[in-house]
Amino acid sequence: MANNNLSKTEKIDQFKGILNTQTIRAQLRNSLKDKAGQFMSSMIDLYSGDTGLQQCDPEKVALECVKAAALDLPLVKSLGYAYVVPYRNVPTFTIGYKGLIQLAQRTGQYKTINSDVVYEGEITGRDKLSGMVNLDGERISDTVVGYFAYFKLLNGYEKVLYMSKEEIEKYAERYSPSYHSQYSPWQKEFDKMACKTVLRQLISKYGPTSTEMQKAELSDDKGTTPKQEINDKANRQMIDVQVEQVDETTGEITDSAAEQPKSEALPFDDDD
Repeated sequence: MANNNLSKTEKIDQFKGILNTQTIRAQLRNSLKDKAGQFMSSMIDLYSGDTGLQQCDPEKVALECVKAAALDLPLVKSLGYAYVVPYRNVPTFTIGYKGLIQLAQRTGQYKTINSDVVYEGEITGRDKLSGMVNLDGERISDTVVGYFAYFKLLNGYEKVLYMSKEEIEKYAERYSPSYHSQYSPWQKEFDKMACKTVLRQLISKYGPTSTEMQKAELSDDKGTTPKQEINDKANRQMIDVQVEQVDETTGEITDSAAEQPKSEALPFDDDD
């Protein structure tokens, strides 16, 4: 749906019209019951204040917002629970750090859950056997070197995970389509998104999850990253496959190109 030729007021009116369709209203009511009207107002506020989202298909923006409603996470940017950000004019739903913690708390199994930055000097070692990280060192600068996540369950089980800043950057580059968007929380709140990333890795590997958390994992910041696009397009040029011919009498290898018809070009694919 072309949206670039409309004025801001026309775009907002168009978005409001989509929210009033039976499909969107029904999805919001099913997820939020009496809070559906309040959430719809927050959707309008989000769209009205984000020129990037206004360049996207308004129906797709609404559907990404509905993903936050299905998880009962507010879309107010300042709260940091959930975001809908544009990436190449495609809206993308992204869970915030606080949103992930809230989903974990709803399982009723976590006694303590935390994630934070690690400054230079604070990490003094890791126990490779248990996976625990020693963070009792003295901070010597404001340089962030990594991020940790920790939880302790009501039954006493506890686990910690540490990722360096470089590991977080590589992870976001590979898996987050919105990472390079100027509107992405990665650009404005890198530390919070990094804390969310290491916490999500910890919970998905070692912690109890719920249907809500599984749903969040399926919908959070999905799409095609620049590196994935490059990989998809790379190594797919057409090549000629020529088979060497052996003279059974002399044992010599003959020129297959001269004696055989040129073989059909076949695609070369890393996945083959």
